[in-house]
Amino acid sequence: MEHSNVLGSEPIGKLLIKQSVPAGIGFLVMSINSIVDTIFVGHFVGSIGIAAIAVVMPISFFISSIGLAIGIGGASIISRTLGAGNPERAGKTFGTQMVMTLGASLVLLVAGYIFQESVLSAFGGKGTILVPAKVYFNVILFGTPFLAWAMMSNNVIRAEGKPRIAMMAMVLPAIINIILDPILIIGFNMGLYGAAWATTIAYIVSAAYIVIYFLRGKSEIQFKKKYLILDAPIAGEIFSIGGVSLVRQGSVTLLIAILNQTLFKYGGETGVAIYGIIARMMMFSLFPVMGVVQGFMPIAGYNYGAKSYIRVTETVIKAVKYGTGVALLVFTLIILFPTAIVKIFTTDEMLIRLAPRALVLVFMAIPLITMQLIGSAYFQAIGKPLPALLLTLLKQGIFLIPLVLILPYYFDLNGVWYSFPIADILSTLITVIFLKRALDSLPINNIQSVYDK
Repeated sequence: MEHSNVLGSEPIGKLLIKQSVPAGIGFLVMSINSIVDTIFVGHFVGSIGIAAIAVVMPISFFISSIGLAIGIGGASIISRTLGAGNPERAGKTFGTQMVMTLGASLVLLVAGYIFQESVLSAFGGKGTILVPAKVYFNVILFGTPFLAWAMMSNNVIRAEGKPRIAMMAMVLPAIINIILDPILIIGFNMGLYGAAWATTIAYIVSAAYIVIYFLRGKSEIQFKKKYLILDAPIAGEIFSIGGVSLVRQGSVTLLIAILNQTLFKYGGETGVAIYGIIARMMMFSLFPVMGVVQGFMPIAGYNYGAKSYIRVTETVIKAVKYGTGVALLVFTLIILFPTAIVKIFTTDEMLIRLAPRALVLVFMAIPLITMQLIGSAYFQAIGKPLPALLLTLLKQGIFLIPLVLILPYYFDLNGVWYSFPIADILSTLITVIFLKRALDSLPINNIQSVYDK
């Protein structure tokens, strides 16, 4: 059995690959899952189905991101407490996470059903998009508490040094969804309704797999009834750290609401559908980068808790190098084959004509994204929420939202696409300054030798 102490002893390069590859594979399968959904809907429902998914997904993921935020906040505490040799506090943290996740996601589930039409309209569910969006939303919303639980506990599993288990929790439901999509969408002729049920069943499978893992006693963190209480101090720390992820997802959700409204204004249903394709491609193409970020966090948190600051710094440097290399490869493929990529999703001639250029523009500065993600993740991993919050808000909140609101006045629909690379460049410059200052301030004397590696 793998134990968390390997996070403090194995060579960083080997450890980062060991942690990142399973996480990356998990993200790959999840993103393939999302792409398969979009491909089937695009070919068997049409571009209006893609637009409906583009409206619904940010809403459901914001609700489920409650679990992600609580998971990341608790995982930061668990990594550091395991590094400091305090498994009892790790158990209390996990119990508090469970209570917070299930309570919050159920409240948002009820609110989502009550205010569904207003919410969908705010996210661009207008005109002919509204009715199919409601069909998709009503089913997906039911699965969000299961997704929230899975996202929370997945981070906990990774924090204790079990990346393969965390990977399986992401891979299994994706496989289920990929199998169910053609059966429900085509075989049972359920269309968008079938796509929604395939995804929801997949969420339930993921949640069930993780519950079984903990109940079988395979985890270093004890699954005890006495821990199933809300420990207020721990909850506060979870919220202060994990709240950064929630704010990030909140800013992304707000961004998508503004994007969809702007896209509908300047490009109609076609504009919304174009971004639906770009968003799926963004999720798919960046799976290795997200794997590096997820693999990085428990290593940085554990070694920071163990006061192994040289290892912390080395982890940051290597994570940025690995992630940037992968992002450069993604950038090259997007630039070379944009039309071929769009044709995977749709046969609509207008989308095929307009989407490739938009795809290239949005991805123009994507090699810089690793620095942005690692910068925010570093401060979360070491339990410093304020700088993490600022860096999290840089791209979506501070730069991208104002740019999306301003540039279309001058460049029409292209102004939306120009906003992405400009926001990437500006946010990366500020992140570099913050991260270098933080690493320089660590109490070690030979930090320069690490920079030179």
